Amino acid sequence: MGFKCGIVGLPNVGKSTLFNALTNSSKAQAENFPFCTIDPNIGVVPVPDDRLDQLVKISNSKKKINTTISFVDIAGLVKGASKGEGLGNKFLSHIRETDAIIHMIRCFDSDDIQNVNLNVDPIRDLEIIETEMMLADLESLQNRMDKKNKKNIDNNQLKILEIALDSINNNNLNVLKDQFDNKTINQTGLLSIKPKIFVCNVDEKSIESGNKYTEVFIKKFGEKNTIIISADIENQINRLENKEKEKYMKMIGLKDKGLNKLIQKGYNILELQTYFTSGPEETRAWTIQKNCTAPRAAGEIHTDFEKGFIRAETVAFNDFIENQGWINSKTKGKMRLEGKDYIVKDGDVLNFRFNT
Repeated sequence: MGFKCGIVGLPNVGKSTLFNALTNSSKAQAENFPFCTIDPNIGVVPVPDDRLDQLVKISNSKKKINTTISFVDIAGLVKGASKGEGLGNKFLSHIRETDAIIHMIRCFDSDDIQNVNLNVDPIRDLEIIETEMMLADLESLQNRMDKKNKKNIDNNQLKILEIALDSINNNNLNVLKDQFDNKTINQTGLLSIKPKIFVCNVDEKSIESGNKYTEVFIKKFGEKNTIIISADIENQINRLENKEKEKYMKMIGLKDKGLNKLIQKGYNILELQTYFTSGPEETRAWTIQKNCTAPRAAGEIHTDFEKGFIRAETVAFNDFIENQGWINSKTKGKMRLEGKDYIVKDGDVLNFRFNT
């Protein structure tokens, strides 16, 4: 299934630069003036996973297929966006279909790069964006619950919308999260309750240990969903050859690329994991929710696999590698036949049996 992240923030905080770095492209226009991104840019990126290469080698696969992550670069939002200020609230609609929101936050000083505000204040900037998303949600909920539209909503949906409206009005989104699962909540299309990753965009000298802005931000919002990245440096790294990348990263004290940090955070906050299929034709990674049953995992490949599910031939990744594939894993008792109630584990190598 992969997952999709929308990149939001005020103008000139580095959204398009980060997008270009993450997608290894120059697709997004990144200039030093507000609203240089008009239409949203979308990039699909393979999720790096060293385990795939090991499986390809053992299965002698003709193809390797990574699971993917999609990034959507949204035009810069300003205070009043929900009422049409700046480029207006139509850009908020572009992130309703994303699984998570990346808040890009300016945490650097620069006389060369315009700032839409008089000073650098990451907490204020985040509050502006979150307020606009909340106001847009309120308007959306009120429109959907208007008398003329209410008759098209069943009682269950109406209950969810009423609780959502009450939660936003009282600024207590946990009420909604406590009563409904993520799938149900996501169906509301609300922006303010989507999982969030905070990206503090810093200058080169602040990559390793942050700065006064990141310190204040992390003190308030914590480290769990926060990443410190220099979008400009990430973009520079992607223009280098592999060996040059390693040397440059070592020289500036950068231990991991921003893409890897974002993927790790994304998988954690969305509670995702990976299973594999592997054979001579192809080895492929599949993204699923944690606590996913075998039939639902099979449905990621094709709905017929889920409908006609019989059982799953299952080998843990380490066992598959240690025994050099399916045959030895089966011979040495490491392959199991699992039924409909089996909860797939991260790294499982699966082969599904099903009736069409």
